[in-house]
Amino acid sequence: MTTRILIADDQEDICSGFRLILDSQPDMTVVGEAADGESAVALARRLRPDVVLADIRMPRLDGLEVTRLLAPETRVVVVTTFDLDAYVHTALQNGACGFLLKRSGPALLIEGVRAAMAGDTLISPQITVRLLSRLTRDGLPARPAAHPLTEREVDIVRLVARGLTNAEIGAELFITAGTAKTHIANVQAKLGVRNRVGIASWAWEHGVVRAEGSP
Repeated sequence: MTTRILIADDQEDICSGFRLILDSQPDMTVVGEAADGESAVALARRLRPDVVLADIRMPRLDGLEVTRLLAPETRVVVVTTFDLDAYVHTALQNGACGFLLKRSGPALLIEGVRAAMAGDTLISPQITVRLLSRLTRDGLPARPAAHPLTEREVDIVRLVARGLTNAEIGAELFITAGTAKTHIANVQAKLGVRNRVGIASWAWEHGVVRAEGSP
């Protein structure tokens, strides 16, 4: 099955580069390009791609608004030069299923598309490390907050926050990947979050997981 991709970026050289990278994969094809946010939304609704790669700073509509308008019906991976925390949080709150830096290279771009198609979320490692460090420094919070999750669901949350895939979670807990996926869907519903990164953010913010070396 071929993954159909729409690229939204106002820099022609970026679009061309991404197209070369993605079209080189046997299971991916670029079906369209948009140079501004409004065109990206219109093309996405007409072409119905599997994944939209959206820059943040574009004319008419920025990538954050494009994400809000298209997600979750369309998988949107934000790919940008700017790794400001405000951008990361807004993109994920708006339903993005990935946040990648353009400087991360072709391998991570391809991996981000594959993760989106698998129902996973990929964030550039340098961003993940920074967010985790900031969220868990100073021992925040002192005590885990009350929550509606079962003990097994808390185990799932901890593994999601560590970045494990459904298959890896299944292997860790001796359950199938399908069962792990069902647990994750239940957790999302209980916590009111839209994706796996929302689960991870909740876990870090509520003391369910800690940075390496934290007590």
